[in-house]
Amino acid sequence: MDSNYFTTLRSAFLELFNFQTNQVVPLIGSILVAFLLGLFIYVIYRLTFSGVVYSKTFNMSLVMLTMVSTMVILFMSNNLKLSLGMVGALSIVRFRTAIKDPIDTVFMFWAIGEGIALGAGFVLAAVVGVLLIGALMLALASSKKKASLPYLLILHYEERASKSVKAMIAQIPYARVKSKTVQREGIELAVELRVKSSETGFVDKFLRVDGVYDATLIAHQGDLIS
Repeated sequence: MDSNYFTTLRSAFLELFNFQTNQVVPLIGSILVAFLLGLFIYVIYRLTFSGVVYSKTFNMSLVMLTMVSTMVILFMSNNLKLSLGMVGALSIVRFRTAIKDPIDTVFMFWAIGEGIALGAGFVLAAVVGVLLIGALMLALASSKKKASLPYLLILHYEERASKSVKAMIAQIPYARVKSKTVQREGIELAVELRVKSSETGFVDKFLRVDGVYDATLIAHQGDLIS
């Protein structure tokens, strides 16, 4: 075949994907910076996580969100036609995964925001922003660990132990009875309370009460109203 045919085909291919040589290095550099910033967000999320079940998969998705949003903004800023196509394509995307903790949504928005800043060329602002927000998040998490945390106390006991159990619950700060189930086998009591993580030894004292079957302390996902 004529060499001009291959030249024309190659030119058409490059034009179709808008893959010009002078764009390769900036693209790779932006993706690598986005990976580093996403990795920083990954570490901050791991250090500040205070939920019940930690999801490593969700945390890894924050790194991916940073890189993908950077790439999308880079493409949209370099080609008007492609940007319109991206808007149309993204408008039909639906995320079905339920976000249980509102702070997870904030971390997703943080990762996307960093990607947008990088893709738009605001590299210094993105780096300063991620460092500042990360430092503030660590400070908030540190103060929260020193404070009292919400827990749920589940007790099973006989009727004859009710008086002693009520007296012990009255000594616990911020204790509130949430539910009480009376059965022939005994009583089940659910109590919301707020204590420091280093002060949970009081649970063992319930087992010393005659008539108490078991006592379970569970980290509460929500916050208690003072």
